Amino acid sequence: MDKSCTLLVHFDKGTPALANDIKEALEGNDASAKIDAMKKAIMLLLNGETIPQLFITIIRYVLPSEDHTVQKLLLLYLEIIEKTDSRGKVLPEMILICQNLRNNLQHPNEYIRGVTLRFLCRLNEAEIVEPLIPSILTNLEHRHPFVRRNAVLAVMSVYKLPQGEQLLDSAPEIVEKFLSTEQDSSSKRNAFLMLFSCAQDRAVNYLFTNIDRINDWGEQLQMVVLELIRKVCRSNKGEKGKYIKIIISLLNAPSTAVIYECASTLVSLSSAPTAIRAAASTYCQLLLSQSDNNVKLIVLDRLNELKTSNREIMVEMVMDVLRALSSPNLDIRRKTIDIALELITPRNIDEVVMMLKKEVVKTQSGEHEKNGEYRQMLVQAIHSCAVKFPEVASTVVHLLMDFLGDSNVASAMDVVVFVREIIETNPKLRISIITRLLDTFYQIRAARVCSCALWIIGEYCLSLSEVESGIATIKQCLGDIPFYTPTEEGDSQDTSKSTQQSVSTPVSMSSRRPAILADGTYATQSAALETAMSPPTLVQGSLTSTGNLRSLILSGDFFLGAVVACTLTKLILRLEEVQTSKVEVNKATTQALLIMVSMLQLGQSSVLPHPIDSDSHDRIVLCIRLLCNTGDDIRKIWLQSCRESFVKMLADKQLRETEEIKAKSQISNAQPDDLIDFYHLKSRKGMSQLELEDEVQDDLKRATGEFTKVGDDANKLNRILQLTGFSDPVYAEAYVTVHHYDIVLDVTVINRTKETLQNLCLELATMGDLKLVERPQNYTLAPESSKQIKANIKVSSTETGVIFGNIVYETSSNVLERTVIVLNDIHIDIMDYISPASCADVAFRTMWAEFEWENKVAVNTIIQDEREFLNHIIKSTNMKCLTPPSALEGECGFLAANLYAKSVFGEDALVNLSIEKQTDGKLSGYIRIRSKTQGIALSLGDKITLKQKGGA
Repeated sequence: MDKSCTLLVHFDKGTPALANDIKEALEGNDASAKIDAMKKAIMLLLNGETIPQLFITIIRYVLPSEDHTVQKLLLLYLEIIEKTDSRGKVLPEMILICQNLRNNLQHPNEYIRGVTLRFLCRLNEAEIVEPLIPSILTNLEHRHPFVRRNAVLAVMSVYKLPQGEQLLDSAPEIVEKFLSTEQDSSSKRNAFLMLFSCAQDRAVNYLFTNIDRINDWGEQLQMVVLELIRKVCRSNKGEKGKYIKIIISLLNAPSTAVIYECASTLVSLSSAPTAIRAAASTYCQLLLSQSDNNVKLIVLDRLNELKTSNREIMVEMVMDVLRALSSPNLDIRRKTIDIALELITPRNIDEVVMMLKKEVVKTQSGEHEKNGEYRQMLVQAIHSCAVKFPEVASTVVHLLMDFLGDSNVASAMDVVVFVREIIETNPKLRISIITRLLDTFYQIRAARVCSCALWIIGEYCLSLSEVESGIATIKQCLGDIPFYTPTEEGDSQDTSKSTQQSVSTPVSMSSRRPAILADGTYATQSAALETAMSPPTLVQGSLTSTGNLRSLILSGDFFLGAVVACTLTKLILRLEEVQTSKVEVNKATTQALLIMVSMLQLGQSSVLPHPIDSDSHDRIVLCIRLLCNTGDDIRKIWLQSCRESFVKMLADKQLRETEEIKAKSQISNAQPDDLIDFYHLKSRKGMSQLELEDEVQDDLKRATGEFTKVGDDANKLNRILQLTGFSDPVYAEAYVTVHHYDIVLDVTVINRTKETLQNLCLELATMGDLKLVERPQNYTLAPESSKQIKANIKVSSTETGVIFGNIVYETSSNVLERTVIVLNDIHIDIMDYISPASCADVAFRTMWAEFEWENKVAVNTIIQDEREFLNHIIKSTNMKCLTPPSALEGECGFLAANLYAKSVFGEDALVNLSIEKQTDGKLSGYIRIRSKTQGIALSLGDKITLKQKGGA
């Protein structure tokens, strides 16, 4: 496969009987049978079969055919057959083809002429092409543009041959003259391409002669002009200014493809602010004008690249970039928000936040199914803005609190986490946030959101009115006490187990009994549950409601019940500090104790299918004991230490983010002793302002070493694998290069014998999601000579694969016997496909719950230190630890951490490490791997099993 190939078709069948059938079909008169036979013959040839007996048959029976399809297939056949012998000379029978080609070039049908000219572009044999040159030149004046455009390409192909300048030395003059008179846009494009490739000075001369008409040229010709400009500017930087003016004029072209290429060319040729600004503006226009989502994603990638190298200019364009949020596609919106968040400055923060607020409001009115996910993205973006610029928090926090009751739990969770952080970092907003939270608490539907909101109420309700409002709100959302009556328990025991359900069982099983509501009216229990999620109603001047907390606790969520108990405990402890009346304090304490005892009774009753868990039970009991006997030390822990821990967590998070930014900024692109060449201090006569700016930017790049590339030879040596032994007659070693979606094996084969090895073949096979894409080729290897053989293997998923095979050859002394050398296996490491990545804790937990594949690996290691073992696993698996270092500090004999990585195919790899130190000093526990696909879970598990025993 070393030679170039213009046609590749996969075909599995190839037998001698099939060759005979092809020959019979070609000798017949049926045109459709000839077409099928020619297709089969072409596919056999492409798969390595020679079929020499077909050539004369095709010359006799196929060459004279007038059918256009047959003629097209004939040209494909002639393209792929061997036209030269082993010494490189043209075979004598090829002369038979020349007359046919000449006849086709003079054929009255323009299609026959055109496809024949196109076939000549793929011929490399000067002996075949030379007699056809007069006919090719004649076709430059044909009436049909299809013939003329292919004739120009044929002239270029002939001129590019090794002997082309002797065969057709006047080709540039002929094509230049043709270009000046031609009207067809495709023919002009091909003619200009010929001058650009073979006579660059003539192409440049034509460009500047017709510089005023460039905007009127066709799209294809304008694209070739841009290619010419890129080539000329790289070789001659001194003339860059006048060419960049041409590019800027083409930015007004009607073709979007030309506009995109103009912007890309500007960025590649110039670092001047004016050029970058023009390119960025063009990309933003394309972002709005194009409807294809793939085009928008590509343009966003280009804008992201500009952001990295020219942030100051892109900051000015941030509002233009944000206009791409009008697209309904979530991937486009996510990428747009990511770009915008990195371009925020104190000058544009207000505009960006206002734009994001408008988008949040739009998600309320729309009925799009993905509005919840989009709203979550917007909430996270606003959260990020408010953390970087606290002054904007007041303008968005109250708007976002309307979404605490969002049906999308992830979005509501993001809102409440945002509120929790803002209320700590912005003390001025505390009173207004608490007031709004208490007013909207009844709307919250999710237990996790309720838990976080209750923690906020317990920590930040400080004044007497706030504490009393907090206690009242919780009581209203819990409803009347007790949560069930003994008669309900008796009924539930009589009901058959098949009718029990987990969520609404305590209510639905006694739906026949009427219940007395808070306003004195009667209702069935099922109706009471329906009203549990409704907002509070005003009855006789006071708010009453069965509340969201009641329905969630009745569904068996006792963790939320424990959170309610802790929140009430904090509020009562704080009430003791701010309330002077002991009677009111005792009254509130009694009511809180009654609520907690009722939850314990509900958890231990049989009305629920699952009893209360021991953790929640112990937590509620602890709260009861604290309210019955409170000491100063306990009060300090509950009212101060919890808040201090949260403050430390926020500080640690900010510290980690700051360190990551510093680490990125400290990456050095140049060595301290590198020389700096100050080009901009030299003479600048005759240079435009654009060129001066560009040269200065290039100087900065040279000074920082951005133009230099250093090869890592040591790393390459580590990737060489020995395939055979040193004592084998054939020595082989492979250099493995792993790209994203394919693996390239560069195999060096050395003949260590004194004999010529014939039909030497490298036969490979794969195991796993690997696939060979080429047929093995046969080679002849001279004594003590070597051969480089390349093999391409496609990868379809992240899975550990194995490549194995043989080297098979024949010797000149014994042709009948084939020698087989078995190669060492090549194991493709999963570490080549995954890289460390970051994700939010909420996203990690969501994926952990959703992914179906889990691989559980028991810890078995000689390492005795927990942190050392964690670091060893991180290094071995190429993953990132999401658990902050502050959470891993201390010596408690137990460690739990979450690791995360992402594959090149976009797959997520989640790992949870839970280990404990035994009394004998050894570590025990489990490493759990979860992923969406089976391959990554199994491969990562095998890797951990293999690596965990070693030392760090």
